[in-house]
Order: sequence, then C-alpha cells, then structure tokens
Amino acid sequence: MEEKNSKKQEIDWNKKENDQLLSSFLVLKNKDEISRFLRDLMTEGEIKEFSNRLEAASLLTKDTQYSAIIEKTGLSSTTIARISKWLKGPLGGYRLIFNRIHHPISKIEKGLL
Repeated sequence: MEEKNSKKQEIDWNKKENDQLLSSFLVLKNKDEISRFLRDLMTEGEIKEFSNRLEAASLLTKDTQYSAIIEKTGLSSTTIARISKWLKGPLGGYRLIFNRIHHPISKIEKGLL
C-alpha cells in the first residue's frame, strides 16, 4: 500500500504539460523575464511560499534552529522537516541551486547535514 502511495505522488516529467513547464524555464534569459513569468504563473502567495521554502533550505544549511526558521518564514515545522529531508535527499535540487548561486553549503556536499 505504501509503495502505491509513493508512486502516485511521483511526477511524470515527460507528461506534455510538465515538460512544457520545464522548457519554459529554459528559455528565460534573466531575472526580469523569470519574475514576469512567475508572476503570471503563480499567485503572490505561492511566490512567497516558494521563496520562504528556499530561505528555509538556506537557513537549514547554516544549522539554524527550526524555531528561528518558523519565525522568519512562517512555515510549519512539518514543511521545514520536509525541506530538510529533500535537502539531504538523492535528487539534490536544493544543493544544485545553492552550488550555482555560490551559497556556502560545504556541510551538505560532505553529507554532514
């Protein structure tokens, strides 16, 4: 049963709509274009939510306590725990972004987080 649920939650990135979303990011050339696209794509609340999640991931790389992350971002401890799990996970999306924006994440790279 648990296996079925985890498979149900997987995203099919090859599905036309999902592939279109991914391709959309690839054609954007600068922060202005990205911000315009995101504003059209998402509500202000969704943008704030995703920004807060990225900030939480950043704070977790600095060993910030959950209570301080909650206070700064307004995210729940459950969301922060999920972000922490993904931060340490095998896909490495957060690690990739932090590496590319030159964020100090030596603990993550060494698997110490």
